[in-house]
This record gives sequence, structure tokens and C-alpha cells, in this order.
Amino acid sequence: MYQESGLADMLLEHSNRADGTPLLIYGDPAYPRSRHLRSPFKGAILTNDEQEFNRQMSSVRQSVEWGFGKIIQYFAFVDFKKNQKVLLQPVGKQYIVAAILTNLHTCLNGSPTGNTFGVNPPSVQEYLGD
Repeated sequence: MYQESGLADMLLEHSNRADGTPLLIYGDPAYPRSRHLRSPFKGAILTNDEQEFNRQMSSVRQSVEWGFGKIIQYFAFVDFKKNQKVLLQPVGKQYIVAAILTNLHTCLNGSPTGNTFGVNPPSVQEYLGD
């Protein structure tokens, strides 16, 4: 899906710092490591640094999953596994709207994720770009 999405090509073209250093996305263990995509180190024998990297990224990844869970909590109809009919419904648009509305809720009420990382949400005006 990653390759088919065209994201890999977009990252190659648009995701480098001014000095050429690539910006990175952290992905699921199923994804291969590449210039712009990192995934957990695999194998039975990992160095201490590799184990620490996997541990730290696992905790960050868990907080991302909290965000997906919050969207499903407020908008159960976008739960792909239970309700969405790909090619029969505008799945992507529905999910984006649910994510925006959930983000607005977070702007107004905060979130456990923000509390965990000591980060306050932006105001609604900041989020919407006013």
C-alpha cells in the first residue's frame, strides 16, 4: 500500500532538509527501511542501541494508536474493520472529516496524549490557520 500510494516518490522529491538530510516517517514493522521510512529493527540479536530505538519508538507509536482510537471512539462509523465499504462509500473523506472534528475536540478539551508528553493543544484558531 505504501508503494502504491505514491508517498515514497513524494517523500524522495519533497522531504529533505535544506542540507539534504532526509525527513523520516516511522512505519509499521511490515514496511521496509528506506531513505525516508524507518521501521523497527528486526532479528533475534539486536545491539543495545537497536533495542533502545525499538523501545522508544514503540512508546511513540502507541500514542499514535491512541489518536486513531479517539477518532473511532467519537465516530464509530469510520471503523474500517466494522463499517466501511471501500469503493461503495467515500471512506477517505469520511475519515478525514472525523479526524478534523476529533482534532477540534482536542483543541477545546486537551487529550491524554498531550498530557503524557506535556504538550498543550493549539487553539481552534491556530489549528484552522486563522
